[in-house]
Amino acid sequence: MNFPAELRYTKDHEWIKLEGNIATIGITDFAQHELGDIVYVDINTVGKSLASEEVFGTVEAVKTVSDLFLPVAGTINEVNSLLEKQPELVNSDPYGDGWMVKMTVNNPADVEALMNSEAYAALVG
Repeated sequence: MNFPAELRYTKDHEWIKLEGNIATIGITDFAQHELGDIVYVDINTVGKSLASEEVFGTVEAVKTVSDLFLPVAGTINEVNSLLEKQPELVNSDPYGDGWMVKMTVNNPADVEALMNSEAYAALVG
């Protein structure tokens, strides 16, 4: 499994990359592997201000539907439009073209409180 050191992680298997006060968010390599083939990503929260751990969308795999939880509080700015036609990018490139949303973070310090790659690797075993 791949857990890039420059990212932060949640217990719900989302990753976050902070650049200034803008964060890119997706699901981890572990999460996409556990879900299996992803067939649909449903995110309709652009423009909404959400709290930490609030559901910002769902991801549908062949056998299950899973909620997506926001790692930190903020406002959703953008959804990855590539996922409309190519949801499988979440499987093939979860940390690259398979990202899900970009958001403005209310408090960038909240990102630092999330797990680093070593702590997340220990969580998922």
